[in-house]
Amino acid sequence: MIRKYEEKSTLARFIMHINNEDLKGIGLRNGIPVPINTFVYNKGEAKTVTIDEIEYTMPEASILPLVASLHFVFEHPDQLIAWQFNREFYCIVDHDTEVGCVGFLFYGIQHPMFIKLGTVEKKAMIQLEKLFHDEWKSSDNFQGEMLRTLLKQLIIKTTRIAKQQCESYQQFPDEKMDIVRKFMLVLEGNFKNEHGVNFYAAALNKSPKTLSNIFAILKQPAPSKLIQSRIILEAKRYLHYSDKSVKEIAYELGFESSAHFSRFFKMYSGTNASEFRSSSMTLPTKINP
Repeated sequence: MIRKYEEKSTLARFIMHINNEDLKGIGLRNGIPVPINTFVYNKGEAKTVTIDEIEYTMPEASILPLVASLHFVFEHPDQLIAWQFNREFYCIVDHDTEVGCVGFLFYGIQHPMFIKLGTVEKKAMIQLEKLFHDEWKSSDNFQGEMLRTLLKQLIIKTTRIAKQQCESYQQFPDEKMDIVRKFMLVLEGNFKNEHGVNFYAAALNKSPKTLSNIFAILKQPAPSKLIQSRIILEAKRYLHYSDKSVKEIAYELGFESSAHFSRFFKMYSGTNASEFRSSSMTLPTKINP
């Protein structure tokens, strides 16, 4: 079953999938990222999810946030509940002060993030799910705002649970970890054009050395490594899911030339771009959480 809410004037879209066998993410459409975010709730047994051609095991009673542009397919999608929304319906970046999920649930270092629910959390999800179901019975001018309010509850509840399960957030105060989170937010908006640590340090009002030291203290990967990894991830998506040439991908990702991009890709992925494209149709690797 699918429930949809759309606003023609703003192009806002909100979708709730209830045991829908067609639930999936197509990642790119004609080489352009599909701008819709997804929350998936697995109420049943553990099952396989394939994200960007890598298989993972999604635990029972868990929630999985999936950011726009990801390609994903679930085993037994008809046993899941999912909520999808685009930027026009609710922009997690513009409303980051409200929900504080960007750079953590979405665009965070840990990917994918399977958030396991305990007995109390499962009861809270049952109640929230009921509120969503009840709201579909309405069709007045307030429905859109009510759905946004419920979505915010879903995001905030999920963020709270995830932070309780994150070792780094338990060891260090939120204001320290927020430096990492905000870095990931700035990175997501600029990685195609800004490849150096200096830009991100300035955006966070830190020196490059100070920023790197903070990440080391917080036991996080170095900023330079995160920048490299994000560029490589996007390059792999283009190579696998689009027909863009290496030259076009290099331009898309802010490289001066295809040769420069090819050297970068080879250095940080271990293979050249053409070899990756030709071999990416092999069977996916399975990873357990």
